[in-house]
Amino acid sequence: MFTPLGTATGLSAARPVGRSGSKAIVLAAVSLAAVTLTVVTLAAVGLAACSSSHHAAAPAVPVGSASAEAVQADFVSVVNAVRPSVVEITTSTGLGSGVVFDDKGDIVTNAHVVGTAQQFQVTFFDGQTVAATLVGTYPPDDLAVIKVNRAKGVNKLVLDDSSKLQVGDIVMAIGNPLGLASSVTEGIVSFTGRTVSEGNGVVLPDTIQTSAAINPGNSGGALVDLHGRLVGIPTLAAVDPELGGSAAGGIGFAIPSNTVKLIANQLVSQGKVVDSGRAALGISGATAVDLAGNPIGVIVAGVQAGGPAVKAGIKAGDVITKINGTATPTLSVLEDVLAGLKPGDKATVTLLRADGTTHDVTVALGNLGS
Repeated sequence: MFTPLGTATGLSAARPVGRSGSKAIVLAAVSLAAVTLTVVTLAAVGLAACSSSHHAAAPAVPVGSASAEAVQADFVSVVNAVRPSVVEITTSTGLGSGVVFDDKGDIVTNAHVVGTAQQFQVTFFDGQTVAATLVGTYPPDDLAVIKVNRAKGVNKLVLDDSSKLQVGDIVMAIGNPLGLASSVTEGIVSFTGRTVSEGNGVVLPDTIQTSAAINPGNSGGALVDLHGRLVGIPTLAAVDPELGGSAAGGIGFAIPSNTVKLIANQLVSQGKVVDSGRAALGISGATAVDLAGNPIGVIVAGVQAGGPAVKAGIKAGDVITKINGTATPTLSVLEDVLAGLKPGDKATVTLLRADGTTHDVTVALGNLGS
C-alpha cells in the first residue's frame, strides 16, 4: 500500500503527501511479507540485507575527525543552498510543498497537491507569502506547475540528470511535512526504476525509491543529491496494512527529475503536455467481470478518434484480455503494462469480442497527452 505524500493540515495525518486527509494506495494484495511493486518483495529485500553481513564492515569515521567535520559541513552547505528554493503551497483543503523551477516564478509540485484549485498561497523560506495561480497539471505523472507574483529573491533549483543516480547515493528530502516548514530528512537511493500505482488510474513509471523519510506535506518538495541538485519530487510513501495503515518506515518514492523537466517545461510553455514519453492505446475503459464477479479484462467504453486503437480495429464493447501476452484482468493492470511501454512501440493486443471470439491485433502505441 502506498499513500501520496500530499497535503498536511496542522499535525494531522494527510493523504497524498501534500493534501489533508488520508489516501491509501493499493498496488496489489499487499502483506508485510510482500509489498509488491514489481517482482521484489520485502522478504527478498530482507534476505539481501542479511547477505551483507558476510562482508567486512567499513571502518567508522572517528567522531570529531576532519573527515566527519567535512561531511557535516557538506550536508549543512547543501541544506542552506536548497531550502530557499523549496516553498510551502496552501490551498483551501490543505498544504504541500513545491520547488522553484525557474527565475520567472514558476513552481513545480505534485498534481495531487493542487487538486482542483486554481488559486494558491505560497510561503517562501524567508517567510513571505504571495498569491499564485495554476499554470497547468498533468495527472498521469502527478505533476503540476503554479506561478507566483514574485519577481525578486526567487532561487530556482538546478535539476540534475536522474538517469545517473545509483543505488546507495545519499539524498535529502526537503519540504513541509505535517506543516513543519523547511524540514530536512536524509537517506539513500534504495532502488531506481520502480513502477508504482497511486490508484484512480495514476501509474508512475520509473520512480526513485528512497529511505529518506517522506511524510504528509512532503509532496511536491525536493529530493536532492549532495551537490544540492534536484533529482526527484517526493510523492508517495508506503504504508503497512497490518499496522492499521501506519507508515512503513524507509520506503518512499519520488518522481525523477528527468520526468519533471520533460513535463514541467511543456506546462510552462504550453499549459499542457503533448509529448509525455508515455504509451497510450487511445481508449477509455473499465474492468469487466464474469457472472461470478471475477475480473476478466478491460472493456472498451470509447475510442479516441483517429487514435491507435481505432487504427488497429479496436472498438467499443471489445474486452482487452492481454497485451504482449501479459494478462490484463483489470484496468489497473492494463495501466501498469502500458507504463512499461513507449510511444511508437507495436503491441499485440488480445481482444474478446461480443460474439465470444478472440482476436489478436497489432497496435502502434500513441502518446499519452494531457
